[in-house]
Amino acid sequence: MAIVLLFVGDTSAQNKKFYIFLCFGQSNMEGNARIQPQDTVVDPRLQVLETVDCPNLKRAKGSWYTAVPPLARCNTGLTPADYFGRTLIAALPTDVTVGIVNVSVAGCKIELFQKDSYKDYAATAPSWMVNMINEYGGNPYGHLVEMAKLAQKSGVIKGILLHQGESNANDTLWTLKVKGIYDMLLKDLHLKAKKVPLLAGQLVNEDQGGKCAAMNHIIDKLPEVIPNAYVINSIGCPAASDKLHFTADGYRILGTRYGLQMLNLLGYKAPATTNPLPIQTTGNTGR
Repeated sequence: MAIVLLFVGDTSAQNKKFYIFLCFGQSNMEGNARIQPQDTVVDPRLQVLETVDCPNLKRAKGSWYTAVPPLARCNTGLTPADYFGRTLIAALPTDVTVGIVNVSVAGCKIELFQKDSYKDYAATAPSWMVNMINEYGGNPYGHLVEMAKLAQKSGVIKGILLHQGESNANDTLWTLKVKGIYDMLLKDLHLKAKKVPLLAGQLVNEDQGGKCAAMNHIIDKLPEVIPNAYVINSIGCPAASDKLHFTADGYRILGTRYGLQMLNLLGYKAPATTNPLPIQTTGNTGR
């Protein structure tokens, strides 16, 4: 606890060496795999902003904690954000802290994060999803912005992570919908696109029998409409039996790939001990 308070204290006023990353999406970003003992040992330089009250975790909404999973709501599982953060911490200077802000809703379409669509979408959502939406005040996008503004009092937003698409399978307008959300986040949080890339992960891939793998061809087109977007390849990331979610190992590999891409964009190299699987990303480079 003393260590946690030390880092929180260091970030009570905006700290340019506190790198904040916003995460949103559906169940794979929320975290589906069971958390294992190895996942609970976390460097206190990796922090999570709790976005809801979680008495079971002894966490309060709006406070920073060492990023021991779960990193979304109170009873979610392992997420790519876990090993994304670990990958950054392993390579960034020791005076840099990383903060995760995760607002995700299992099963939701991307429309739930659109300002002009979320009310209509939520009105027809199944009751189990409505309960999740209500944990975010009925407006997940608005809640993400609220939490992001709170995080900005402590540090600097350096990137946005997205994993969503299973519920929008074959939606050829998906990339434009994501662009609208990304642009609105930049506007609402006073961010510049060149300084805040969007990293979007592919769904369970064809090599793992992914039920929605065809959607990856649409996700791959995201950099065509968002110049500062990068797609994280999911080839070789083990899938759960439902072929919609990843296993814990799958989240670790995919999260590491998110992290390697962000390190590259930040101008850092990962240590040699980082997951040896290739980064395998798509998207324009050199920006």
